[in-house]
Amino acid sequence: MDSLIISKFKADNPGAVFLVAKEGKSIYRKAFGKANLEMNIDMQPEFVFEIGSMTKQFTAVAIALLEEQGKLNFQDEIVKFIPDYPTQGNKMTIHHLLTHTSGIKDFTKMKELRSISKKDLSPKELVDFFKNEPMDFNSGEQFKYNNSGYIVLGYIIEIVSGQSYEDFIQKNIFDKLEMKATYYANHRKIIKNRVSGYHNKEGYINNDYISFTLPYASGSIMSTVDDMLKWQNAMDTNKLVSSKTKQKILTNYKLNSGEEIHYGYGWHIKEINNSISIEHGGSIFGFKSMGIYLPKEKVYVIGLSNCDCNSPTQITKDIATLFVEN
Repeated sequence: MDSLIISKFKADNPGAVFLVAKEGKSIYRKAFGKANLEMNIDMQPEFVFEIGSMTKQFTAVAIALLEEQGKLNFQDEIVKFIPDYPTQGNKMTIHHLLTHTSGIKDFTKMKELRSISKKDLSPKELVDFFKNEPMDFNSGEQFKYNNSGYIVLGYIIEIVSGQSYEDFIQKNIFDKLEMKATYYANHRKIIKNRVSGYHNKEGYINNDYISFTLPYASGSIMSTVDDMLKWQNAMDTNKLVSSKTKQKILTNYKLNSGEEIHYGYGWHIKEINNSISIEHGGSIFGFKSMGIYLPKEKVYVIGLSNCDCNSPTQITKDIATLFVEN
């Protein structure tokens, strides 16, 4: 594992933290490279990273918690909660949003995004930004990874719970699991052990500023490898949701045509050497992340990096492969 990681994360460059757990217990936990280039601070295993789209796991489970409370159903149409949402003739459900099969335009692909990237928007203002865009396809007909769907899910969580998305996940997930180094990201707040993020454009530069109200429920969580292990263990032991609900979350869903999409609710459902792999990565200005769980082997591998130029994805997969019998 050391040799795999050292080949990509050099001592004087932005770095990464990797953790491997077997049967819920950490068996490998190491930091590489620098947490801050300007201050020449070495990376430490307990440091806090932006995890980008791994946030979608938390959003999906938050929706599942509301489903268990009887406040919504995965098959509910979104107009039940947002009556003026223009579904353009589609029967668009929460299930479609969770599985990236809604057909909604991904707002991160819109040219106008630059004009709002530094503004603090309410969830409603953000939904209004993209809701009138033409659909990419009819709901259920294709799988197309889509941040907009998870923005709408965050907004629905707020409407149904009467709490902000941040407060809901803090109270119902982070506090319950004692994830004390996990946060809804904030530029102004002092966050202990927060690492700096970098781009590489003919040399390293500090990451661009983006208002965290934009990634919102699709990508605004910060965490550590230790807290992410608590999260994975909670999912494995049904600490937050029932085994029946977890089965719905981790089902490999199908399109209207019957074709499998290799995605559940907030997780990709894939295989490594014919062994089931439940995984998701993340990318946000200055950061990349990847987490893989092998249910048969009971192995969890997570890598967090503080340069969006250096993804931990392949190394995380290579490490996971070491635990799968050929």
